[in-house]
Amino acid sequence: MPPPLPHDARRLRARDVATALLCVALGAGFGAIVWARRGPEPAQQYLAGYLIELSLSADNVFVFALVFTQFGLEPRRQRGLLLWGVAGAIVMRTAFIVAGIGAVERFAWVIPIFGAVVLAAAVRLALAKPGHAVIDPGGRAYRFIVRHAPKGLAALFVIEAADLVFALDSLPAVLAVTHDRAIAVASNLFAILGLRSLFFVVSGLMATLRYLNAGVASILGFVGAKMLLEQWVPVSTGVSLAVIGGLLLTAVAASLIARGTGPGRQ
Repeated sequence: MPPPLPHDARRLRARDVATALLCVALGAGFGAIVWARRGPEPAQQYLAGYLIELSLSADNVFVFALVFTQFGLEPRRQRGLLLWGVAGAIVMRTAFIVAGIGAVERFAWVIPIFGAVVLAAAVRLALAKPGHAVIDPGGRAYRFIVRHAPKGLAALFVIEAADLVFALDSLPAVLAVTHDRAIAVASNLFAILGLRSLFFVVSGLMATLRYLNAGVASILGFVGAKMLLEQWVPVSTGVSLAVIGGLLLTAVAASLIARGTGPGRQ
């Protein structure tokens, strides 16, 4: 068994758990408000977009954990950098979503292109180790930053670069389920809002969620195929929501089952 956490660490962990649960409750509550005020279709669009953004946010956690490990940053510095990382994720994803919806409204032919981009992201994610899909420790830019910038600044740069990649993936993915600016931006905001606390809650468990990366890749694959084929094979929002939620739950459940039956189980 792992050693018990110090009192301060337990207090911080309890606060992070409470904050993460509050953010999830706020996200679900907003979906209920949308359902009550605008009806089931916009609410289902919001929930589908929320799950997509939440899935990509989970992959953000992989990246954050990898960056902090590579740079050897202590927990106190991690909290400050995460604040900037989450702010960057919100700003970049929101900007790309708003711009993307504007492009779709003017040029409907870009939807299959976005679908191809999402499929490429799914393949990249499926073939890469968690986090390595967006971080290349052997890249020239990475090596230059590590050599010439202070440790904290270099880590922040890598985190923001990863946020940019996830924002590019997030844009076409959420457009697969909604073209409503308010719903798309809200799903993005509520999914990322608790990311800082979520990191400290689940970062220690990420190694055990071995199939989560595959689950996120499967979700992106479904979304990309939906965008490419929607002219010939339309998929309702309700079906999309069920598929996305089912893939995410399957990935988590399979990971927990594998953890419980693995050779390291006591």
